[in-house]
Formats: sequence, structure tokens, C-alpha cells
Amino acid sequence: MTRVKRGVQKRKRKKKIIKQAKGFKWGRKSKYRLAKEALKHAWTYSYRDRRNKKRSFRRLWQIQINAMCRENGISYSRFINALKKNEIIIDRKILAQLVQDHPDIFVKIIDEVKKG
Repeated sequence: MTRVKRGVQKRKRKKKIIKQAKGFKWGRKSKYRLAKEALKHAWTYSYRDRRNKKRSFRRLWQIQINAMCRENGISYSRFINALKKNEIIIDRKILAQLVQDHPDIFVKIIDEVKKG
């Protein structure tokens, strides 16, 4: 068996980790051991927060819809319930976009819901 020196592969692996830690503060951007530890945490947080992002956007949409509904004399929960009863299928993301970009159309939807 011939001797295999692993220096090239080891350096390549370390450089890859250090490259991924670009932008980190202090020694975590340049020292392998610290960069590896920081990246483990960063990857954990990024995985978790990709899921939390969906929750926080939904909460934001609900707040925006609620504000516009209350201006027009109906609460958020009554509005959503009336949408379901009238079989108007529009998700909260689209409703929030209507509130921001086309409030007159959103008011028409509220009027339609109040009639039905």
C-alpha cells in the first residue's frame, strides 16, 4: 500500500468552511474551528426561520386586513367568517395586497360580504 497524504483535501475542506463564513464577525470568519461552530448555529437558525417567516407574514397580513376591516365597520373574524359563508375564496396574502394596492376593491369585497 502506498502512503496517501491528505493535506490537499483537508485544506480544500477548511477553505470551503471559511468561505461560507464570510461576513461573520471577529475570528469566526477566519479561524476554522470558530467558523465551523458558527456555521452550525447559522444553519440551524436559517432552517428554523424559514418556517417562522411564513408565520410572521401571515400575522402581518391579518393585521393589515383587520385594520382595513375596522375602518369599514366590521371585525376581522366576522369578515373572514362571512367570506367563507359566501364562498369567496381569496387567501390572506391576496387580501393584504388588495388592502395596500387597491383599497377601493377591498371595500367592494367588504360591502359584498356585508350584503350576503
